[in-house]
Amino acid sequence: MPDLQAAVDDFVIKLKRRQVEGSLATAKSTVLLLRQVVSHQRIPSSGPASSLIDAVKSVGSRLIAANPMELAVGNMVRRVLHIIREEEATIVAAQVGVTPVSDSDDDADVHGVPGLSAVALAAANRTALRAPSLHNLLESLPTSAGANVEPVPESDTKSRCKSSDKNSKSWKLKHGVIDAIGLLLGEIENYHSEISEQALEHIHQKQVILTLGRSRSLLHFFREAKKKRSFQVFVAEGAPRYQGHKFAKELAAMELQTTVITDSAVFALISRVNMVIVGAHAVMANGGIVAPVGMHMVALAARRHAVPFVVLTGLHKLCPLYPHNPSVVLNELKSPSQVLDFGEMSDCLDGTDGSPVHVVNPMFDYVPPELISLFITDSGGHNPSYVYRLVAEIYSPEDH
Repeated sequence: MPDLQAAVDDFVIKLKRRQVEGSLATAKSTVLLLRQVVSHQRIPSSGPASSLIDAVKSVGSRLIAANPMELAVGNMVRRVLHIIREEEATIVAAQVGVTPVSDSDDDADVHGVPGLSAVALAAANRTALRAPSLHNLLESLPTSAGANVEPVPESDTKSRCKSSDKNSKSWKLKHGVIDAIGLLLGEIENYHSEISEQALEHIHQKQVILTLGRSRSLLHFFREAKKKRSFQVFVAEGAPRYQGHKFAKELAAMELQTTVITDSAVFALISRVNMVIVGAHAVMANGGIVAPVGMHMVALAARRHAVPFVVLTGLHKLCPLYPHNPSVVLNELKSPSQVLDFGEMSDCLDGTDGSPVHVVNPMFDYVPPELISLFITDSGGHNPSYVYRLVAEIYSPEDH
């Protein structure tokens, strides 16, 4: 436990100091830490799920408060909470012998268990479709009903106790949650490849594509499309951080025809563009996105000229909160030094020659869902109006 507490404190400090930034890095680090929390947690025989939920919430609240702008941290906390609730429902459903029922039998009793919740039934269905593991296969081996029962030596008592522990609800819940968190971690690590596999469905020969700044998802997406398509990319530089310069260099290294433009030239050149494809920092529950500053202007230009505005995003960026929620922080101000040189502007900034000049350097823009044409995720393509369905699939309502 001291090692776990030290790991939690260390990650909180890194989040506060902005030493860990970006949706991918924060999501992955959060999931790894929460897996430690679950594995170190002692689970009582009564109420094992509530014990895990309380432990994850306790750590998760500290992580979220450390940097509210990194919405992926809260997303992963809620995903793990959903996993715990799902695993508990699966175990309960298996214990009472739930079998899937049709929609017309919703009000019917199942195996004599009245009022069984839809959550438990859904969990039972998922359990039936889940790929078999070695543990499940061993548990499902038939036992001979007519086998002779031999007396058990006292020396085997301890080993039998350990075996019974593995069949307990607490043991199954904890290890089921750890396995599911491992799958979540794999989902986060592999989402680039899942998205890039869809590149040829959306990018066609001789197209001109516009983007802004830099996105790792988009880099993989373009690399996959380059294998069979010839196309051109306009990269808006993304001032004042100029991530577009780095992105253009990476695209040029792939021998992709690349043109760097200023952010202010987007409206002037958008009429020559076939499609806008961008990344996002977060996707809100209403289908809007939080993206690098300047993205709203690009989306407005695309709408004005009827150009599709496509967003690449992993499911770990999907946030169950709405932008009007008071607890949601949609922007962060960065250092004015990225905009102005203090040496050249020192007289203006300190008010020596008159009224001082104020510098505001926001990091993000909010783009409403009506300006977005399509989301391409690791689970396929979705319209902004479908985002609420994705939220319902991967989060529990009580954790929003």
